[in-house]
Amino acid sequence: MTKTAFVFPGQGSQAVGMGKELYELYPSARAVFEEADEALGFSITDMCFNGPEEELRKTFHTQPAILTVSVACYRVLAENGIAPAVVGGHSLGEYSALVAAGVLSFAEAVRLVRKRGQLMQEAVPLGEGSMAAILGLERDQIIQICEAVQAASGPVQAVNFNCPGQVVIAGATKAVEAAVEALKQAGAKRAVPLPVSAPFHSTLMKPAAEKLAAELDKVTVTDAAIPVVANVNGRIVTKGDEIKTLLIQQAASPVLWEDCVGQIVHFGAKLFVEVGPGKVLTGFTKKIVKDAETLNVEDNASLQKTLDYFKEVR
Repeated sequence: MTKTAFVFPGQGSQAVGMGKELYELYPSARAVFEEADEALGFSITDMCFNGPEEELRKTFHTQPAILTVSVACYRVLAENGIAPAVVGGHSLGEYSALVAAGVLSFAEAVRLVRKRGQLMQEAVPLGEGSMAAILGLERDQIIQICEAVQAASGPVQAVNFNCPGQVVIAGATKAVEAAVEALKQAGAKRAVPLPVSAPFHSTLMKPAAEKLAAELDKVTVTDAAIPVVANVNGRIVTKGDEIKTLLIQQAASPVLWEDCVGQIVHFGAKLFVEVGPGKVLTGFTKKIVKDAETLNVEDNASLQKTLDYFKEVR
């Protein structure tokens, strides 16, 4: 039987109404939302279902909201006997993967990612940092141009290596604007500004990473029951101590998503199930692995399609 990978989405996949159908239909999903509300001390459930969108977009709300929906989707799959051979997640999604792998308890994880969102937002005042997706240039070229711009205009780096032809840059707003112009001149097809509130994974996030280390000291990080592919190095990790170190680095380090997917394939997984809101990672996977099989679970229709697939292959 084909090995299955569960991959969990990060910021940008949020949408008002996410998770509502599964909450209404499955007690196991509802229990996750209730646990999140209790752990956080306010209703993240209400924010997921009703917004408003501008509140849901604030990073300290987005992070616990996406984690909650992703874990709810995961729990419904688990109670149907569908388990992954390997897990990974994009940025924030790595925390969902770690809950699935038994490394973090859900209650601790949801509080931790809310704090992570606050720390990331505090690291750079609103409007002073930005991100942009660069389409149609080689990653090495983007790295070199960002380094040249950084020397002249201030901090900007390539921070998300998502798939061939899509790399996200982040940094100080003016430096990102200068890099976008330079990259367009070098032949980038498009540069798309991202609707985020901070320059995630750039060196500007170092203060957040340092404070996150203190927060991680307060939670229990155990060895993984399922292999996890880490964003920072694209390698499989299982030891709790190593996972903790990598999570601290992750806040201010690039997300090597293309490498993560390559590692999952090398591990022997051919089926990728995106667990949580949206289909962003499914799109990346198809560009990285041409013959990959992909499914996703975000609502009842996508869940039923995934359950049907597993019934057929068993």
